[in-house]
Amino acid sequence: MTDTQYVYQELVATRRSIRKFTSRPVGRVALERLLEAACRAPSAHNRQPWRFVVLEDVDLRERLITAMSEPFGVDLAQDGLPPAEIERIVARGRDRMLGAAAVIMLFLTMEDMDHYDDDFRQAAEHAMAVQSVALAGGQLLMAAHAEGLGACWVCSPLFTPAIVRQILDLPSGWEAQGMIALGHPDELGRERERMSLNEVVKWR
Repeated sequence: MTDTQYVYQELVATRRSIRKFTSRPVGRVALERLLEAACRAPSAHNRQPWRFVVLEDVDLRERLITAMSEPFGVDLAQDGLPPAEIERIVARGRDRMLGAAAVIMLFLTMEDMDHYDDDFRQAAEHAMAVQSVALAGGQLLMAAHAEGLGACWVCSPLFTPAIVRQILDLPSGWEAQGMIALGHPDELGRERERMSLNEVVKWR
């Protein structure tokens, strides 16, 4: 194994989802490097359907997270969770987002993607855009790890797209896909068991 291969394997093997951060800030230059790495991801037709919002305004971030937490609590109540457990879960998620040094929101836009009259092909085109944004987010996570930062992808914006667009004053065509909490890690993160190749791969 070459030195380059070793570094790559080590980087992939040691990345963890980090949910606790120190108070040390992440500077604009570092954030721009991560966003540049994200924008180097492959995308369908090279249309680059990703869009990002970096939540620098702490008050705005708190307003957004608070607004998103309300319907989350309603959903948990509909699932039958007791009020004390709902409060604990909502507060935990809220604290994670507010405790991060930075939060990057990920969106997709179909503006430059192909458009079809039939629903089947249009649904496939939309899926291609989703995949493209996910690839960009994955590269951002790996770039953050390479920088010595911790990060965690959170999918909650999928459940509150209208709230996200309204509070952030975004175009109607921006579809929320997720948010990435970033910062200098204050924990190692948990190593989670992975399924073996025999469980997930078929050779033909």
